[in-house]
Amino acid sequence: MICCREAINMMQRQRRGGHVFNIDGAGSDGRPTPRFAAYGATKRSVVHLTKSLQAEMRMQDVKNVVVHNLSPGMVTTDLLMAGANTKQAKFFINVLAEPAEVVAEYLVPNIRAIPTNGSGKPTYIRFLTGLKAYSQIFSVKEYTYYNEIITSMPPEV
Repeated sequence: MICCREAINMMQRQRRGGHVFNIDGAGSDGRPTPRFAAYGATKRSVVHLTKSLQAEMRMQDVKNVVVHNLSPGMVTTDLLMAGANTKQAKFFINVLAEPAEVVAEYLVPNIRAIPTNGSGKPTYIRFLTGLKAYSQIFSVKEYTYYNEIITSMPPEV
């Protein structure tokens, strides 16, 4: 919050203004994040912070600073892999997680396409949409998680 405040204050003083990009993650949609409750809670709050800052910019008639939200989806990270200790977790990582480079190939051009002339509107750029996730889950044939082959969705827990 402090970083957003300081960045917005600095950008308002610049002739060209600027853009703030907040990044959400697991839990940002309100779904639970077992074993990662604090992480999920902070990511949920990122969405609220972004929407609140957008509203404040409108209330103050700030036109040269825009606050956006990025949703990279499930990115292969040490944190994600640390939680991959069940067959079900491994299945979803195999099906949904992407390396950072793949996510960046999508996000960066979308970020760069946002107008920089001060007329931009807030955006919510999502890499892993609900539709994409469902289609990946239900079209899965075979995925490799390290040396383990997962060929079907595990039973519900």
